[in-house]
Amino acid sequence: MPSQTPLWTPSNSRKSSAALSRFAQYLGEHHAFESPLHDFASLHSFSVNNLQTFWSAAAQFLEVKWITPPSKSYSAPPSGKMIGANWFAGSTLSYADNMLSSKTDETVRIISIIEGLDNPVRYTGGEIYRSVARLAAHLRSIGIKPLDTVAGVMTNSVEAIIAMLATNAIGAIWSSSSPDFGEEGIVDRFGQILPKVLFVTGSYQYNGKTIDCRSTIQAVLRKLPSVKACIAIDPLQAEESIENTQRWSDVLNAHQGAEDHFQPLPTRFDHPLYILYSSGTTGKPKCIVHTVGGSLIQHKKELILHSDIGPDSRLLYFTTCGWMMWNWMASGLSTGAKLVLFEGSIMREDAKILWRTVAEEKVTCFGTSAKFIATSMKEHVEPSRDFDLSHLETILSTGSPLLPEHFSWIYSHVKEDLHLASISGGTDIVSCFMLGNPWSPVYSGEIQGPGLGMAVECWSEDGKSLIGEKGELVCTKPFPAMPLGFWNDDEGKSKYKESYFSYFPSTEVWRHGDFIEINEHLGITVFGRSDATLNPGGVRIGTAEIYRQVEDLSAVADSLAVSHDRAGDAEMLLFVKLKAGEILSPELDKTIRTTLRKNLSPRHVPAAIYQVQDIPYTRSGKKLELAVTRILSGRSLDNQTAIANPECLDEYRRIAEKV
Repeated sequence: MPSQTPLWTPSNSRKSSAALSRFAQYLGEHHAFESPLHDFASLHSFSVNNLQTFWSAAAQFLEVKWITPPSKSYSAPPSGKMIGANWFAGSTLSYADNMLSSKTDETVRIISIIEGLDNPVRYTGGEIYRSVARLAAHLRSIGIKPLDTVAGVMTNSVEAIIAMLATNAIGAIWSSSSPDFGEEGIVDRFGQILPKVLFVTGSYQYNGKTIDCRSTIQAVLRKLPSVKACIAIDPLQAEESIENTQRWSDVLNAHQGAEDHFQPLPTRFDHPLYILYSSGTTGKPKCIVHTVGGSLIQHKKELILHSDIGPDSRLLYFTTCGWMMWNWMASGLSTGAKLVLFEGSIMREDAKILWRTVAEEKVTCFGTSAKFIATSMKEHVEPSRDFDLSHLETILSTGSPLLPEHFSWIYSHVKEDLHLASISGGTDIVSCFMLGNPWSPVYSGEIQGPGLGMAVECWSEDGKSLIGEKGELVCTKPFPAMPLGFWNDDEGKSKYKESYFSYFPSTEVWRHGDFIEINEHLGITVFGRSDATLNPGGVRIGTAEIYRQVEDLSAVADSLAVSHDRAGDAEMLLFVKLKAGEILSPELDKTIRTTLRKNLSPRHVPAAIYQVQDIPYTRSGKKLELAVTRILSGRSLDNQTAIANPECLDEYRRIAEKV
């Protein structure tokens, strides 16, 4: 169980100065909210039991910029349903309009750090505004209309954000992928949505090597006949030419002056903004459609109220354009904060380059993943010793559960006075179900609590709400960031309903697929994905429980636990990647088993342990338990494009022949 002694408690001055405190005061003055000072549980309870009041107040306090104000903030769906809620009826707005400042704004809004360039590139609000206006004019000039799809195969650059904003400014729908997905991965995604315009990166550098994307671009274009225009960015300023493409600079130069009459298109609250993709490791990725208003208000709530980001903040989230955290990060522009974009390998300078960037760019909120923190630990990086992190106030981590040893390392090797917020949600809602807040203490191994307005509960298999016991993560009431649905789903949204609302047949709740526990102070522990949950002897065990113990051993670099069916019984198999020079000796095998038995239970001891060269991950840093489970059961993987290191799976196939 997580420790009951907080690792960090916010000071009274930090609590009082937080935007969350000003919001609570606003609720008290305008909506009769009363609770003890800085009591997050009371505020959360109010938010989920008064949905119309809460979301209306949130839109006002967070300064959502309407073109036509709403007549009503919330109309409930039919009784017992989650699908069918109507949010902010009658309103119109533009996501781009909420992100942009003005054509004359000389304040630096985005700082772009690109591997291969000697110095950061700084972009003012005016430069971004003018570029968005000119690009929007170009898209209109070539016939792109509202609800058309526009896609990008791009590195994490300012051009990607500009292309996304220009797409929304004319009412079209944006979708993006990172160049490392390769031809098949890109076509698997964009081939379903048939984009009319494709933005591409000609080349980029990674870990000192230049990656030429031109042949991949040509192959993708041949398989996407829907594309009527391809526009290439040149982040390395290589001045390279790419067949059948227009240069970014030429496009913008052709529409100089467009900013003088630029007006983003007003759209409904539920107008499509993004298409994002499920991982697709067991088939083609699902295309998830997210709305303008839902994404905007949810992101502003999480950025401002939960993460305390504002005009004086600098936000760096280490991400690619193929991960939902890129979309989340881009919404940081609506807070007035500066965005710091990082593109390149984190392994440079002995894995210190990202920490150096945080220090040199005076980042106040640093977003990363459990995998990066684990890498920093294993590379013996000492951020507090080597860098000035005096400006750093908050670290956000997502992608996979943040383990207790990660919490300990952050507070002992990064900074003692720091808000460490483990956050969790997903591509499915392009936001969070549970995350940090600036009022509550931080406990080892826990997420601080659910998001405001998110009726998150832990349910048993028979649909009973649990406290202090493990179960399914569900959300029992509607929220604005629920997807519009799946692209190309049928009129009744059958695939969408099957994916999220069919698990509990007697009631319609969102079942997310995480195996969690909620404790008495609203702290949440994630034990892994429900579909990867181990079930030896009929007892459900979250994989994160195993990893916490095994990866704390000095010889173990990484691990993977899966369930394997043998003669009708479920047994657990454990795969370990060991540190250089280590082997899985009988002594180490015994140590692993003894550790699991002593610290957890006999049911946590695997039937067999195998040493492997690598552990498979998705490109967003999630361990691939299900992919290995399929391999062990003799089933093929229909799609490997979302896997960061698919070459390692051959070793698991060889093991599958023996088990």
